[in-house]
Amino acid sequence: MVAEILPKVPGSPRKKAVVAGPKPRVRKSAEGSPDLLERMQKAIVSSLEDDKAEDVVALDLAGRASFADRMVIATGLADRQIAAMATHLIEKLAELGVKRVQTEGAGGSDWVLVDAGDIVVHLFKAEARAMYALEKMWGPELDEPEG
Repeated sequence: MVAEILPKVPGSPRKKAVVAGPKPRVRKSAEGSPDLLERMQKAIVSSLEDDKAEDVVALDLAGRASFADRMVIATGLADRQIAAMATHLIEKLAELGVKRVQTEGAGGSDWVLVDAGDIVVHLFKAEARAMYALEKMWGPELDEPEG
């Protein structure tokens, strides 16, 4: 029996992992519990509406993105309003038992991201929302063939 000798890949274990690509993300909260995903989305949308967010849009990303099953996008008028919306979202999700919610940009910016695992929430000022146009990038109309 001849043993195959695999070529040695130069680099550190971290570089090798980068070359190999990302590991598939394991979703614990929504697997086996689709109603939790629905409750999370309802709580998020309700919280945003209570905080007077404008143009709240929820997109279903199931089967289209590996990072989340849903995306919620909303507009706020000022940094303080957007920061308050993010804080309230974290509180509402904690009431549902969703832990380890992460935020980016909450220190005062045009865009705050709230990552609740299966649902990612983008809170924008109007100008930033128009510039990034996430609805166009992830909207369902991109899946329809042009005819």
